[in-house]
Amino acid sequence: MKIKVLVVEDQKTVLAALVALLRLNHDFEVIGGFADPSAALNAAASLRPDVVVSDIQMPGMSGLDLARKLRAQAPACRVVLLSTFARTGYVQEALRLGIGGYLLKDSPPERLADGIRAVAAGRRQIESTLLELQEDSHRPSERDCVLLHLVREGQSNAEIAGALGLSEGTIKNIITALLANIGAKNRVEACRLAEHKGWI
Repeated sequence: MKIKVLVVEDQKTVLAALVALLRLNHDFEVIGGFADPSAALNAAASLRPDVVVSDIQMPGMSGLDLARKLRAQAPACRVVLLSTFARTGYVQEALRLGIGGYLLKDSPPERLADGIRAVAAGRRQIESTLLELQEDSHRPSERDCVLLHLVREGQSNAEIAGALGLSEGTIKNIITALLANIGAKNRVEACRLAEHKGWI
């Protein structure tokens, strides 16, 4: 029986290339290609793919959001995420969600095909370089990520304290500890690092 694959990629040229590439594998049945993740989610209900191959960074709905919704809507469907960049926050969230596969877009075509086969068979396929990156993440807590969001918006310690219901002194101490934990010299560097790693 062929593996039914649905592809989601917001860049239409890349989408067409992925669909054409996967169709070269005789054990795959590519049942759809979508540039709009919302349309892909709706179609998955009737098309019932075995594996959804999705870009992770898309406007409106990320690949992680799509995977989260698919898990609720079609728990038997497995997901392989594709990313151009190795971002620690994405890897951690993918692992937390139980994503079947997380591969880099510049992986060889046969790596993608083998990854889809493995995920369809119930095995997990995470690019080794992504796992290595994840091991040295120093990811902040959820509270710290909220705080980083507020810092990025340019809010003062007093404003952040009001938003989080904490004292200004407590916020100052938290930020000092956070900078030390992630190895940032100041607020600007902390926000840049958090964005680069996919924490915020």
